[in-house]
Amino acid sequence: MLFSKRTSCPQQQLESVLADCLLGKASAQRALFKQYYGYAKRVCLRYASGSEEADEILNDSFLKVFQRLPQYDSSYPFKTWLRTIVINTAISYHRKYHKLETVTGLDPNLDAAFQESILDQLAAEDILLMVQQLSSSQRTVFSLHVVEGYSLREIAELLTCNEATVRSHYLRARLCLQELISAARPTSSNSRPVLSKQPGVVFR
Repeated sequence: MLFSKRTSCPQQQLESVLADCLLGKASAQRALFKQYYGYAKRVCLRYASGSEEADEILNDSFLKVFQRLPQYDSSYPFKTWLRTIVINTAISYHRKYHKLETVTGLDPNLDAAFQESILDQLAAEDILLMVQQLSSSQRTVFSLHVVEGYSLREIAELLTCNEATVRSHYLRARLCLQELISAARPTSSNSRPVLSKQPGVVFR
């Protein structure tokens, strides 16, 4: 899966921390936040335009984690439960602050213009950089579909819009990423592309 890194926490230690969190112990809440901060932040960055916006989603996510912890079923992996909360929080953030605008005039042949396998040739940090240069709508749809595995119909339901609009944003996201990959300058014939880190570049 794109951008994934392993975050481990011994089960016995995790259970102890969660039990203390349920008792409202601030030290346990800080320990849980510290343990899963990096993992949750990486998920947030896939839906945010930058670190500041990702921090807003991250803080809201952990607030919900502590509020809903009594509902957590310990028979399921905590990391999976946390990831679900983070993704749902990112979706709510998008719905609150961004509107999924209708896209028109899209060439239907774009569907075959982008091969996701090309992403395997890039480092995770470069892929994240490119995704962050997409518009909010494109970034959200692309991440939900390619990274999380939601179908376009499911994304439409999550974002309360029609499937055609979601598909349009997904195709435009693929086109923009293809342009970014093509524009990347390789440092040598055997090295991966070098991506510009100019701030404020957003594809619409």
